[in-house]
Amino acid sequence: MLRYILAVAVMAATVLPSASFAERKATNAAKTELVSRGELPVQNFRDYLSLFKPGKPLEPKKVSYSKDWLDQQPAAKGDEHFKCLAEALYFEARGESVRGQFAVAEVILNRVKSGRFPDSLCGVIKQGTGKKYQCQFTYTCDGHKEVIREKRAYERVSKVARAAIDGASKELTEGATHYHTTAVNPSWSRVYKETARIGVHVFYRHNYQTASN
Repeated sequence: MLRYILAVAVMAATVLPSASFAERKATNAAKTELVSRGELPVQNFRDYLSLFKPGKPLEPKKVSYSKDWLDQQPAAKGDEHFKCLAEALYFEARGESVRGQFAVAEVILNRVKSGRFPDSLCGVIKQGTGKKYQCQFTYTCDGHKEVIREKRAYERVSKVARAAIDGASKELTEGATHYHTTAVNPSWSRVYKETARIGVHVFYRHNYQTASN
């Protein structure tokens, strides 16, 4: 019996340290794994954010309001809204100076931002189209088909449209949302505030107050 008790004691002394060592090893491994798992998402998230770090700010394109400057610019391209603006500039302002074309583009962009008009370039330009005397831009409801016959003029106004959309031009009209040619005198021109005269166009801004101002 004594021998049996001694044998059991020896086995316990031999096995228990091994078990304790194994438990400690397993515990340490679990801790290491937990630390690793806790660090990985942070590291991955930092790596993810690094993809979106802003690079060196782009130098703003310097606009010279001349045909020579336009001719030096690359051919303009864009989506349907770019095409709507280029078309509007062609029919509304192709005979205007380059500065005047930028001013007309600015009015259209100001309307998109204003909240009183549709929220897209095509929406603003085509507002009221098909309704007699209700269109915002005469060429869209004058009964004539819009045919672009002057290719060079269209290429130039397309470059104006591209630069205006990209924000390259400085403000020319002090926030104007309306304009008319000097050949007419619409009734609303006596209500709105005149902000600029560029070429054959007179520009206006509404007088009402909004929540933003």
